[in-house]
Amino acid sequence: MQIYEGKTAFRGIAEGKIKVYRKDQQQIKREHAENTQEELLRFERAKGEALRQLTGLYEKALKEVGEANAAIFEVHQMMLEDPDYVESITNMIRTQKVNAAYAVASTGDNFSQMFSMMEDDYMRERAADIRDISERLVGILAGRTGSQMELTEPVILVADDLAPSETVQLDKDKVLAFVTVHGSSNSHTAILARTMNIPALFRVDIPLDDTVDGKEGIVDGYHGRIYLEPEPRVREELEARQAEERRKQELLWQLKGKENVTLDGRRIEIYANIGSFGDVAAVLQNDAGGI
Repeated sequence: MQIYEGKTAFRGIAEGKIKVYRKDQQQIKREHAENTQEELLRFERAKGEALRQLTGLYEKALKEVGEANAAIFEVHQMMLEDPDYVESITNMIRTQKVNAAYAVASTGDNFSQMFSMMEDDYMRERAADIRDISERLVGILAGRTGSQMELTEPVILVADDLAPSETVQLDKDKVLAFVTVHGSSNSHTAILARTMNIPALFRVDIPLDDTVDGKEGIVDGYHGRIYLEPEPRVREELEARQAEERRKQELLWQLKGKENVTLDGRRIEIYANIGSFGDVAAVLQNDAGGI
């Protein structure tokens, strides 16, 4: 048995097979562009296609995870058309006479590094968004149609990090828990986990290789741990805790939709405490009277 610790994004216990998600590394070569106008045109076409894809992702997310979570793809559209971002790419193509894909990748690296160095947690998390839109553009320029993570069975999903576009395309019924090496409580993965009410850990120093992939695991979101091939004693303890939490949840669901009135007839409003707009979906799902 091995134990890896991290920080909790959403509490709970999940047990099942571990699936390690390894993102394909896109190797971008710097190439001399004889015709810069052609490269600028290729970039504009790729940007138009990226905007079309993001509109589709927004509509999909709107149906599956609600308006608050879908808004990230509107942010991505705004980032994609940001004058500073676009100008950096086009200037590099013109002045350095490089291919569009290299200009996009280089600009994406520079901008994401700039965001990652900011003091504000929320702004630091936007570095992942810049990487996401840049990778989308590079993929379009390379002729890739985009790939969806195929999950054939319910799994504990382990990854370095997950971009918003990757999380929204997941089959939500087949995700038992999220475990990421990077990310934060403000990451899209953490927000989605809270919306889906599934355990999630981040900043877990776990290897992303065959020593983990396909193994049995248990995520303990209460203590910020994932157990790899847990011992019978640990499994029994966590399964008992999981059963107890499930029993409590079922009792709470029986009260959903009923008025909050005490035995002596006094009405009490039960409100929720939230940290960001990403928590609103859980407030609605759990029948809170307000915020």
